[in-house]
Amino acid sequence: MGKRKSRAKPLPKKRTDKLDTVFRCPFCSHATSVECRIDMKNLIGEASCRICQESFSTTVNSLTEAIDIYSEWIDECERVNYAEEDEDEET
Repeated sequence: MGKRKSRAKPLPKKRTDKLDTVFRCPFCSHATSVECRIDMKNLIGEASCRICQESFSTTVNSLTEAIDIYSEWIDECERVNYAEEDEDEET
């Protein structure tokens, strides 16, 4: 007599971690004060601080997440600061 075949157990689903939607403000340094909103209808993403009212807007696509908007804001701040340092060194 043969052994019965056992059914394979289904694999557990992989849990994906949620990305942050609230961040630290690069200007006033308050934690959890920057909130990112994505308007897919107009393809605009906006990050704004509730404390110091600073904001940043950029264009988005279907793959854009809140962290992408915040990262672009930080990159733009660094680019502007670097450009100002270059101007100061020239004069």
